[in-house]
Amino acid sequence: MNDASSGNLQVPPQDTESSSETKRTRRVRTFIVWWNRMRVMTIKEYLQLYRDRILIVFMIYAFTAEVFLAGSGVSMQLRNASLWVHDSDHSFASRELIHRFRPPQFSIDGEVLNHGESVDLLDRGEAMMVLDIPPQFQESLLAGETANVQLQIDTSNPVLGFLATSYGEQIVGQYGIEAAMQREGIGLNAQAAPIIREEHRVWYNANQNDAWFMSVVEMLNVITMFAILLPASAMAREKERGTVEQLLVSPLSTFQMMFPKVLAMTSVILLGTFITIHLILQPCFGVPFRGSLTLFMFVTAIYVFATAGIGMLLATIARNLAQVGMLTALIFIPMVFLSGAWTPPENMPAILRAVSAVAPLHHYIDASLGIMLKGSGVGLLWDSILSIGLFGAAIYGLSMGYFRRQFG
Repeated sequence: MNDASSGNLQVPPQDTESSSETKRTRRVRTFIVWWNRMRVMTIKEYLQLYRDRILIVFMIYAFTAEVFLAGSGVSMQLRNASLWVHDSDHSFASRELIHRFRPPQFSIDGEVLNHGESVDLLDRGEAMMVLDIPPQFQESLLAGETANVQLQIDTSNPVLGFLATSYGEQIVGQYGIEAAMQREGIGLNAQAAPIIREEHRVWYNANQNDAWFMSVVEMLNVITMFAILLPASAMAREKERGTVEQLLVSPLSTFQMMFPKVLAMTSVILLGTFITIHLILQPCFGVPFRGSLTLFMFVTAIYVFATAGIGMLLATIARNLAQVGMLTALIFIPMVFLSGAWTPPENMPAILRAVSAVAPLHHYIDASLGIMLKGSGVGLLWDSILSIGLFGAAIYGLSMGYFRRQFG
């Protein structure tokens, strides 16, 4: 009986090399299709952003004028504090002490005649400080007796009030030491007096220029705001126009629908950051860039990816662009206050301190200031970079999962 009559069919052996080559070809074709979809979707996001002229104008303003205004118009230092004087002695010693309250910290605006007038000036906000020098002030100094002066300060602004108090104590204390040295015949020779000399060495910002810190932090805040707002508005725009349903019936995966939005907006934010550094920070304020610009842009890209996940999550919750704007403000403002830029985390309550340790902006500010002002490298900043990356991976995975449940 032959093979045909027995019902057994002989199948020729397959070519192993041809089969592996076919699988490799399929993988290449699949990757090409995947890449083309990502490219087309990314170009679509650029075109949609280009058509939104108001948003483009807002971005240009934020990355230029807003950073400039923050660096030039906001200062945490004491400047031209309004000082009024109540001099009841009118002696050489009293005039010398008054003269030491000089610009740029203080501005002597006039003299009051009685205590009630000084209180009235403080109550009306016309004076920030009133220096009250008692009668026989010079006689007490020459006799070696205790001479008291009173400095009344408006501390409704506690930061400026604390600075004014500190400067006033230093001025009066230094004058008292010099008066005692002259009375004892020591003179102003520091070598002859048994005193402790205090010398300060300020690192990274020797002149304590507020513009360096304020402009850099404002740039980082602008990056944070647009990292949340741009991807969220792009997704909300799809929902408003009904195109998200068209994307859902297409062969695109959730990643291919969401990631191009993040990729396109990240590149736009990096371009704005590059322009801010070279057009505002360095030419206008002389902010040094002691570290690697490449490392800073790399850390910024990681941070934008991480923060964009928050925007995508908000977009899945919001129904329109108006809700996206309100939710962005709801998230952005606490992120700024918990970042440590305005209040050190050590001064926060334990719960807020724990939240601040998780907030990505806190780690991004540490890394950015370390790179720009200190010249730090990856060896010192790896923990901040890792924290940003882990937060981004978690929030981006959460946003994709919620998107699948909402439209799946």
